[in-house]
Amino acid sequence: MTDPAADRHIQSLERPEKALWTYYLLSSLLIPPLFPIIAPYLWFRYSTMRYKFTDDGISMSWGILFRREIIVNYARIQDIHLRSNVVERWLGLARILVQTASGNSSAEMTIEGIKEFEALRDFLYSRMRGVKDHAHHLAPVTAALGAVPFAPTGGQGELAAALRETAAELRAVREALSRRS
Repeated sequence: MTDPAADRHIQSLERPEKALWTYYLLSSLLIPPLFPIIAPYLWFRYSTMRYKFTDDGISMSWGILFRREIIVNYARIQDIHLRSNVVERWLGLARILVQTASGNSSAEMTIEGIKEFEALRDFLYSRMRGVKDHAHHLAPVTAALGAVPFAPTGGQGELAAALRETAAELRAVREALSRRS
């Protein structure tokens, strides 16, 4: 079980820590001639970066001219990694890489600038497992009752329900044919 107070704290996170701007500034100083170009870009990225942790998933957005937003549902999360270099560890930061089954080898979302990265990782794991465990517990019950599991409304949910129903009917036909033989 997860701690509700810790979950509320994680869900209240909306902005990265100020230490992320320090990290961005230090990393932009690595190539001094490009500092006037890189530093403003990183400042705008830092100042517009927003996170939202809901009951359904994670949302991350940033950008002024070219606004970018990534939304990942907990059910789509396949793996979570923590990554930090020496400077990030010195500042108490780490990047949380959230991977989905999108077929892309890189992370779908990289959450930066959070000092409570281990608590956030545990929160994401519990949400990810909670979604999968809930679906896992429904399958044996519905199979035993001969019913089709609940599927969300919408095109994909209706298609999944139709496919499950078709598969159940095919199993019933196969069992009837094997009993006849």
